[in-house]
Amino acid sequence: MITPFQTTGEVDYSALTRLLDFHLQNNADYFLVMGTNAETPTLTSSEQKEITRFVIEKVDKRVPIVLGIGGNNTRTVVERLQTEDLKGVDAILSAVPYYNKPSQEGIYQHYKAIAQASPAPVVLYNVPGRTVVNMTAETTLRLAHDFNNVIAIKEASGNLAQISTIIKYKPEGFQVISGDDAITLPLISLGVTGVFSVIGNAFPKEFGQMVHSALSDDYATALNIHQKFLELYELLFADGSPAGVKSALHIMGYIENELRLPLVPARVVTYEKIRGVLQEVKGER
Repeated sequence: MITPFQTTGEVDYSALTRLLDFHLQNNADYFLVMGTNAETPTLTSSEQKEITRFVIEKVDKRVPIVLGIGGNNTRTVVERLQTEDLKGVDAILSAVPYYNKPSQEGIYQHYKAIAQASPAPVVLYNVPGRTVVNMTAETTLRLAHDFNNVIAIKEASGNLAQISTIIKYKPEGFQVISGDDAITLPLISLGVTGVFSVIGNAFPKEFGQMVHSALSDDYATALNIHQKFLELYELLFADGSPAGVKSALHIMGYIENELRLPLVPARVVTYEKIRGVLQEVKGER
């Protein structure tokens, strides 16, 4: 989920309520709170806690909630896991440490400490485009086999060979989940079980239908929906994320088109292209 802001820059809880209702009415399978597209690095600790509490209360156990808790200081992450109230959180998502550029052994030891400290199941998050470091298939599999509470990975490396290796050698029950909307359909054909989605912020019903159709081997339906979104996949990231999807949600009337520095709204040309695509997609419904 994105974090909606008022024009004053404060968190917009009225808009957040509208978004939650919109997603629940359109069959969202689960919510990821405090992920990358929530602009989490720009939120204060108290804001993060209040948004999380607010979402847990509003959702009221109707769907699972995954909470993003990560960082490049292992001790701080462990302390949060040991001290914060995680009641109502069904799993945590934690990204590979950024900036420090740890070795594969460093990544393993980081997640080992998290797995041992976390009261909730742990979902690994490999996103080398943001963290600089790629967590290899070998490291992912080592963690998956060594810790029963490491239950899944959000794989956003875009490396099909690496993802296929994880799927082939993972322990039973361990889920490999797409972290990239544009390649989710082909990844499902390889054995991926779902997606942490950006476009799902604006099209939870339609994108969810694509995923569920593919998981049910109805690839004709899934491909038809996937192709409708081809241009939008690219536009949503043209000026960085979540600027693109916030433009879409603003056009749809759910939020103000506000981001927190150092992020800024999408350029006017991108915004208008998104508007045009949304009109086309809406006309095809």
